Amino acid sequence: MSSSASSPEGVEKTQGRRQNAISLLLFLLIGAAFLTRFFISPQIMNSFMRYTDEAGAFYEKLHIGTYAIFALLPIAFLIRPVFLSETDVPKVRALVYFIVWLGLLMALMFVLGRSAAAGYIIDSYVMAAAAGLLMFAVGEPVRRQIGNVILAMLTLSALIGIGEAMTETRLLPYSLVELTFRPTGLSEHPLTLGMMSAVAIGFVAATRLSVPAKFGAILLLFVGTAAAEARLATLLSVAAILAILISVPWTKLTLPRERKAKAVVLLLALASGGILIALLYAGGLLSRFSGSLFDENFFARITIYEIFGYVGWREVVFGTDVLAILKIVNEKLGLPYIESTPVILIFQFGLPLALGFAGLVVYLFRTLLRDSQRAALIATITFFLAALSNNALSTKTPTIAIMVVLLIAYAAAPPPRERPTGAAG
Repeated sequence: MSSSASSPEGVEKTQGRRQNAISLLLFLLIGAAFLTRFFISPQIMNSFMRYTDEAGAFYEKLHIGTYAIFALLPIAFLIRPVFLSETDVPKVRALVYFIVWLGLLMALMFVLGRSAAAGYIIDSYVMAAAAGLLMFAVGEPVRRQIGNVILAMLTLSALIGIGEAMTETRLLPYSLVELTFRPTGLSEHPLTLGMMSAVAIGFVAATRLSVPAKFGAILLLFVGTAAAEARLATLLSVAAILAILISVPWTKLTLPRERKAKAVVLLLALASGGILIALLYAGGLLSRFSGSLFDENFFARITIYEIFGYVGWREVVFGTDVLAILKIVNEKLGLPYIESTPVILIFQFGLPLALGFAGLVVYLFRTLLRDSQRAALIATITFFLAALSNNALSTKTPTIAIMVVLLIAYAAAPPPRERPTGAAG
């Protein structure tokens, strides 16, 4: 007796349903792991383990989301076949190389007796590469859905930040003392809220949302950036919006019509943007712009480079104990922190290894940006300009992984549409 299930068509349908079920399962597991790592802040982690404290066991220095991503990686590649496109292969190779070279760098640091950097290297950079590899364990449609979930959470974080700024009440715990209240949303710091809200603007433009939905999300993210009172991020968000309006093609229009439409939209954006900024300023969300941009915080980021005048060439070339450098910064420069990624990397690794580390990061992001949409490139430039203005790239942070995940999620452009032909009219 035969059954339809044993026929080739039945077997194919059964296998198709199985693959769909596995894809859904992976979507849920990967999404849960990413949301755990990206949106459970260090302050929450510190409430049940010594995550950012100097003391504590090494296993406490890794985020629970990092463990989840590492544990899920081999499972994801074993439970279903992985199909990579021609453009995927170099990106996967770059992620693997990135992990291998970082492993060698950390091994060298252990040999040199300076393993303090291992915690944030694993928790930020190795985790980011592992998250990127997880994205290639699923197909392009699922990648986009994961990207949509992350963007939705970043937009929600901006919305929460706006509410916090209006009520001067934070949703999540925050341990740092601020001279004036600044919201954090779902992030660990006001500057992170501002930076990632500005970055998300570019990725929203790379989605397949409708024009009204994109407009609403970008408006919300811009206001969230302003609410965080992250001045550089706010300026970069304005530049990103203008760059998107000017450079991203509108393929539904002929080129002459596109130029005219962009000119009109740009004028409207400048006019409405001016009104919006005036309203935000009147509402107190741009109070840090009331003074000069060249204030104490600005000069602190310049003053930190005076530290090289208090150390010898050996410390610069071979690196040294960062805590000892921090003590010099406190006593000689009068600064409470080292808010400079280049300075931290030079003293942690030594100048040659710091340059090698920077080269690895550039190599990874340059590879991920291949064949990417212009809006994703704008988002990446926004991220690095904002991140390099402080120590965001040399601490335990999910922002690098968020960038990797979103670049992979929105690597493929929307289906190409032929431009309509005809006169400009």
